[in-house]
Amino acid sequence: MELNLTGKRAVVTGGSRGIGRAIALALAAEGADVCITYEKNETAALSTVTQLRKAGAKNPAALKGGSSGAVVAKETAAFMKEVYGGADILINNAGITDDGLIMRMKQESWERVVETNLSGAFYMLKELSALMLKQREGRIINISSVAGLKGNAGQANYAASKAGLIGLTLSAAKELGGKGITVNAVAPGVVETDMTKALSEEQWAGMLTAIGAGRAGQPEEVAALVCFLCSAQAAYITGQVIAIDGGLIC
Repeated sequence: MELNLTGKRAVVTGGSRGIGRAIALALAAEGADVCITYEKNETAALSTVTQLRKAGAKNPAALKGGSSGAVVAKETAAFMKEVYGGADILINNAGITDDGLIMRMKQESWERVVETNLSGAFYMLKELSALMLKQREGRIINISSVAGLKGNAGQANYAASKAGLIGLTLSAAKELGGKGITVNAVAPGVVETDMTKALSEEQWAGMLTAIGAGRAGQPEEVAALVCFLCSAQAAYITGQVIAIDGGLIC
């Protein structure tokens, strides 16, 4: 199936590595122009921009965050309007972890994860959807997690932020659906990224026994689903939460 995103203008938050980079490259390969945001790793961001250009993006860009989520969102929307003339696609992918049991979790750990993963996505959705409303068309995909659907011991802050993204998705879909803007969430399970590479062989073995497919997912598999949701073929899909977890059973 040819998705054809030629001429579409996309923002991928946290797009310098992992799932975010895979999504950005997949969008570029389908013809979209892509702007990624990143927080710290400028080298990885610039490398991704080079890869985006090779993949087919005509005018890729990378924006550094670091300020509050509200400020970054306003700056991103202003950049998209000035450089690209608007925005058609928003992928809220940026996210962090700071794990710990609830009784030992510091206030800072809770607030930092929720601010980045949930509040940051809210502000981006608010600012970028305003651009989409003017053209009465757009695609917004929030990258949640199976942790947001099922919880995860030691990740109350992360799971709560990802569950919050689902609530944000469902509410935004109701508000924006009549304006030609679809809003969906994708909930990946165990995916091979820099974060999961740090796990021990024992931890990997334990996780794989709970996955029906018997393996971890690849960032490119998540990216393929996201690209479809951005396409014209997915115009009647909104307010959905789609797990991509290889049949995770717990």
